[in-house]
Amino acid sequence: MESTAADAMPDDTDLNPQEPETEQSPADAGVQQEAEASTPELNAVVELALKDLKERHDALEKEISELAQRKQQLERELKTNFAGQSDAIARRVKGFQEYLGGALGDLVQSVENLELVVQPMVVQPSPLDQQADSNGAASGSEGPAAPAAAVADTFRPDEDLIRAALERFLKQPDVYADPWNLRRSIDARDTALLEDWFFNQGGRGAQPSRGSRPRNILASAALVSIIGELYGDQFQCLVLAGGPERLGEWRRGLQDALGLGREDFGPSSGIVLFERPEALVERADRLEERGEVPLILIDAAERSVEIPVLQFPLWLAFAAGPGERLDDDDLL
Repeated sequence: MESTAADAMPDDTDLNPQEPETEQSPADAGVQQEAEASTPELNAVVELALKDLKERHDALEKEISELAQRKQQLERELKTNFAGQSDAIARRVKGFQEYLGGALGDLVQSVENLELVVQPMVVQPSPLDQQADSNGAASGSEGPAAPAAAVADTFRPDEDLIRAALERFLKQPDVYADPWNLRRSIDARDTALLEDWFFNQGGRGAQPSRGSRPRNILASAALVSIIGELYGDQFQCLVLAGGPERLGEWRRGLQDALGLGREDFGPSSGIVLFERPEALVERADRLEERGEVPLILIDAAERSVEIPVLQFPLWLAFAAGPGERLDDDDLL
């Protein structure tokens, strides 16, 4: 009996069977070792990339902050320095832009015509001085008054043509007139100014300003149109206005009133613009040497007429009133 029971009892090995061990191939073991070995290197690369991104992020934030501060500073400067002055600055910039095109040409022409030997300048006495001498003479003879009368009669032979042109300018403007002919209309005060300049001053003298630069330019355009009929291509208009913005107004006004183009303004063209009287006098001298006639127009902003200008046969200076001169000085 005992032996039978002993035979029926299984041994320890049979009661706790062991699971079979899984064998790992050499290839799998190599991959695992490589992954374990590459993990620190990958972490280092990620940390380096994150560090670089953080540095770039900080740099961008710093640059954005600086730009924001610069923007605020510019806004403050704009509000402080340019409030209420935008119109005046725009006029100056526009006038300088238009004047600059002709200014460089004038400079080139002056350099080309530069003389090594300075020619003496001969200043002829003004007709006004001659008239003053004749009035101050003690003699009652009519001889001393003859020069002034001769100057006043300079345009008498062409009086009919001049008065007909002035009457024509009072009518409706001829917007399709040929270039160098007035395309705008003037009023009776403009014609009175020009009649006095032609027939009483003999084409040399100052006249009261018409109250604004555009009105003076319009009267000057009528004068240029008439002088063009009398002298043809044998004259050149010289405009003196000490400032780019003023010369820009003269260029635009004459261009519009006479139907001119940009090619009509320059050293070799019909109208030349000057900032300095010395350059204008030099140009007028050269025109007379060639047998041509300079017509000099002086802006109302000029406070005086240079003595050398008085020697030329045709010049018109506009004398500004106190209010007009004050308004012009405000733009300086």
